[in-house]
Amino acid sequence: MSKKQTDILEIETMVDIRRNQEHNLTIEEREILLDIQSKTAKGNIDNISRNAGWNMTDLEGEWIPRILTEKERRTLFNTYERANWLIFSDAFPQLLIYEYSKKIGKPLFHMLKMFSVSKFVEAEWEFFWRFGNRGRLVTAQIINEQNIIQKPVIEHPLLKRKVFQSFFYNLQDFLHFSSVIYPTLDGRLFGFSVHKFTKLDNRIELGKKLASLLFHKDYYKYFIQFSNVVEHTGSRYDYERYIDERRFRNTPFLRTTYPIIQHHKGKTLDWYKGERKAKWFAEVELGDQFDLTKWFLKKQKQVQAGIILEELLLKNKG
Repeated sequence: MSKKQTDILEIETMVDIRRNQEHNLTIEEREILLDIQSKTAKGNIDNISRNAGWNMTDLEGEWIPRILTEKERRTLFNTYERANWLIFSDAFPQLLIYEYSKKIGKPLFHMLKMFSVSKFVEAEWEFFWRFGNRGRLVTAQIINEQNIIQKPVIEHPLLKRKVFQSFFYNLQDFLHFSSVIYPTLDGRLFGFSVHKFTKLDNRIELGKKLASLLFHKDYYKYFIQFSNVVEHTGSRYDYERYIDERRFRNTPFLRTTYPIIQHHKGKTLDWYKGERKAKWFAEVELGDQFDLTKWFLKKQKQVQAGIILEELLLKNKG
């Protein structure tokens, strides 16, 4: 067993003991707790606050409503919304606790359990505080967030049947129509396509590739520039206008389309059962196939052509 493995096991044992003990918060910690709860609730309102993706407004754009019913689109929206809400409600308190830890000069990670954060990632924060391995912490965050949504979203009986076993979802998955992208102001799109999204290991692998690309020394400046300049509205027009100036908006603003959804976390069980899989922490090969600009535009045209064909076939049947 390597020293790193020994260290993380020792930290994990300490976390286990600490979690089983009563811990009375100090007055300062109570104030911190209330502040984090307030900021998390405010920031977790919708995908604009979370700065999350554009898939939601696609559902009410020009194309998708032509092949999916309102009920089907609503189910997909709820799936996206639930997954994003769960991840944010877990990840944001972690970051705020770290900020407070730096501010007062001592770790406050014992407070993570008050936000139902897994002991897996609590141990990883302690490891980071002691040894400062940023790359490992990023990977641990990816592992954690994908495990968070596995049972309540991916394996949820209703969503599994209505969404992840649907013809529309499986067609998109098979043809690699879905993708995660980072846009730039010069109209380039970087990222990776998503295949077999329901597989936990695949999503973790994808997350590691996206993180590696996001912080790439040659491209990070373009991604942060876009984020700083462009207001996030939830519409793909946010970046499509930089690809082709002749483009018009065919997906709406998120906040003019969907209401605020009230979520309830309910009783949560820690997903972590004591196994830190080595392959989850293994480094990924980024490769050189991450400029998706031409590929993405081609896939969009294929989707649109497929929708038109489906409409013609239905019309002829009628």
